Amino acid sequence: MVVGVKADYKPWGFRDTDGSIVGMEIDMAQDVAETLGVELELTPVVASNRMQFLEQGQIDLMIATMTDRADRREIVGIVGPNYYTSGTNILAPKALGFSSWDELNGKPVCGVQGAFYNQIIEDKYGAQIVAFGGSAEARQALRDKKCVAFVYDDFSIGSAIASGEWADFEMPLASEDDSPWGLAVPKGEESCVFGRFMTGMQYGWHQDGSLIEWETKWGIKPTAYLQNLNAKLADPVAE
Repeated sequence: MVVGVKADYKPWGFRDTDGSIVGMEIDMAQDVAETLGVELELTPVVASNRMQFLEQGQIDLMIATMTDRADRREIVGIVGPNYYTSGTNILAPKALGFSSWDELNGKPVCGVQGAFYNQIIEDKYGAQIVAFGGSAEARQALRDKKCVAFVYDDFSIGSAIASGEWADFEMPLASEDDSPWGLAVPKGEESCVFGRFMTGMQYGWHQDGSLIEWETKWGIKPTAYLQNLNAKLADPVAE
């Protein structure tokens, strides 16, 4: 089974010191392969090509930090329940002292190609998005002062700050657009055996606490979303 995953989105999917791809979503992919009794092959994807890879049959399954949106459901088979959720924020130099989103008006802001919030930040706050192929390039551009901030997922930004590698940077704003993440199968498989199987896998992960265990393993800050779903699904009489 070929699964499309991120290789530049620590700790959900990133390169280890030996070059292998590891992370929370890779553990999820490995569990799917083991349950099916097949070998796992990982294919690195980015936001701008992950749906295309699935459409073209280059991958069988995509678990790649993708926000579940209605327009994406028209292209790929996003099956529930969603396995994670996050919001949008910025990574910015502390010296700039940003305190509101409106302060991004007219300023260059690094982003990642294919991220849905790029257009939102441009339209809503007047930021000038400078999009890069991956998060590593966007972060380097921020360090090189090609932009005043990097707009991205708030949990990933929080993990970067916690790593100690961004001591002079901060996540200064209130997160916006809290959105669920969805894994995807080919559109034609959405209501068929594989789509239903992946729905069952996600229910199982929520029910038995696997997602919470992986979250802890990879040093991700505990989320109320996973805690609440685990409590609801672990108790068969919960409403």
